[in-house]
Amino acid sequence: MSKNQEIAERVLTLVGGEENVNSVVHCATRLRFNLKDEDKAETEELNQDPDVIQVVRSGGQYQVVIGSHVSDVYKELMAHSGLGEDDTEKNEGPKGNVFNQLIDIISSIFTPFLGAMAGAGVLKGFLTLAVTLNWLTAESGIYVVLFAIADGIFTFLPIILAFTAAKKFKTNQFLAVCLAMALVHPSITALAGQTLSFAGIPVIIGASAYTSSVIPIILAVYVQSYVERFFKKVIPYFLQIICVPLAVFLVMAPVTFIAIGPIGTILGDLLGKGYDGIYGFSPIIAGAVMGGLWQVFVMFGMHWGFVPIMLLNLSATGIDTMAPMLLPAVLSQGGAALAVFFMTKNVKLKGLALSSTITSIFGITEPTVYGVTLPLKKPFIAACIGGAVGGAFIGFSHVQNYVFGLISLLSLPGFIPQDTKDTSGLVAAVIGTVIAFVIGFVLTFILKFDDKPEAGSETPKETNSKAQNNNDRIVLTSPITGTIVPLEKVEDQVFSSGALGKGIAIEPTVGELYAPANGEITTLFPTGHAVGITTEDGAEVLMHIGMDTVEMDGDGFELVVKQGDKVKQGDLLVKFDIEKIKAAGHPVVTPIVVTNSGDYLDVLDMDQTDVLHGEDFLAIVR
Repeated sequence: MSKNQEIAERVLTLVGGEENVNSVVHCATRLRFNLKDEDKAETEELNQDPDVIQVVRSGGQYQVVIGSHVSDVYKELMAHSGLGEDDTEKNEGPKGNVFNQLIDIISSIFTPFLGAMAGAGVLKGFLTLAVTLNWLTAESGIYVVLFAIADGIFTFLPIILAFTAAKKFKTNQFLAVCLAMALVHPSITALAGQTLSFAGIPVIIGASAYTSSVIPIILAVYVQSYVERFFKKVIPYFLQIICVPLAVFLVMAPVTFIAIGPIGTILGDLLGKGYDGIYGFSPIIAGAVMGGLWQVFVMFGMHWGFVPIMLLNLSATGIDTMAPMLLPAVLSQGGAALAVFFMTKNVKLKGLALSSTITSIFGITEPTVYGVTLPLKKPFIAACIGGAVGGAFIGFSHVQNYVFGLISLLSLPGFIPQDTKDTSGLVAAVIGTVIAFVIGFVLTFILKFDDKPEAGSETPKETNSKAQNNNDRIVLTSPITGTIVPLEKVEDQVFSSGALGKGIAIEPTVGELYAPANGEITTLFPTGHAVGITTEDGAEVLMHIGMDTVEMDGDGFELVVKQGDKVKQGDLLVKFDIEKIKAAGHPVVTPIVVTNSGDYLDVLDMDQTDVLHGEDFLAIVR
């Protein structure tokens, strides 16, 4: 069994097995699952897997970040499971809110061909650079042949979108492609800017027709999915092979040209004008915001919402100003990672930082963000600041992009216009990118970070436990995700005075309480508002969810364990409804105290502001 097959099988098992997967696609570094029930996925185990960089739950997707070899893992996943089979009858499961649904739809449609589109965009940019430097002429055979492959995907973009959209909307992909071919047929493109009559109904063909368009075909395929299902229900089975496609064509062709196409064009124009309005108000602010927050958008999957805008800008006007502002955000992460390479004493982190710097140059930032800068926190902040400054400079310089591609150094030739060969935009983009890289690098040195210890420098840990034990201390992991609150600021005299023991409090942002160490549940209130655990090392830890929440008599609390249960660090203990607790008039701040603090020299916090469950947060000194 190959290494990638092993990874694929482990990941599939930990996401709840094949029966828990509605669909899965991949992008440059992630497996993007649509799961029936995300609670069945073993998120903690996936995060601990050495071949998984991080798990991200966003945009209605359960995203497992693998790295640049994700496509190989995906191939093994599809080859050794039934996920590649026809899944039109699968239950889609909960879809989440409208925003999550939209992000899921966009990412599912664009992800499968993003690599091909990025490669074509880079090739198109290099052809422009070759003409600018007089290495080629636009009439040469080399240029004509290579430009055809570089520009073809953009000219006939609706055809590719039809294929991936049909897969997403569970409709016949070949019928959808036929519909897209009609939109870009030469007889239609020749009528750009004109109005036809279809049985007396006006058919408006836009100024650029539908070549390179995005929204019209996606809307059309969505409608087609319902039309096709309708005809499959009313047409006898033995006639469906011919009559269903015929009926779909007869309905969808006029509907698409008369209504859906113009509506999609209008929506695209509105999106484009909305972005132009923001950019026109202040290119500097737009550049700072996009450059500073782009990696945050990527982390949560929100970046997919900007892809159609960039494509719409290019198809409508031939230029896009958003992509250049994003380049500093990508390269600044590489600068911060390079600084980590020079600063860290951890050999493994040093190697990861160097490789991540290289991948960032080529536009792949997930290994950099999830493996280096984000875990160390301050390098990520430094990179975001660098991205903001570099983006602001590029916005100030009004740099424009002329081809779509993956945001990386290879994008730079795409900032040269084909007609004038003006390289001023390219120069400004290089300057802005260098600024971002240098700021990310230098600021990481200034802010510093808590270096990760060498593997093996700590006392060995028990399997499946993050609690760190040695001769002089016990380290507990946070049972809750939220904001740290000093114990003395808790509005309860018993806790704030330390009468129950030393510790800390957390203002939760997620209503889940986990075990901070391996041990036994020794105190458990039936109301679920308080849990006590005695760790294997003898520390007695009390976790009290909210203040005076005993008065709620268990309403809003769901116990997952019972008294006497043996638990492992990271096991879920209690689910609680934060909003219901607040609505009942109770503070949700949750003290975590070591009730037998007197048996130890001290209980120390780790000077954190925010904490995720599973992060180290209390050290008990023996």
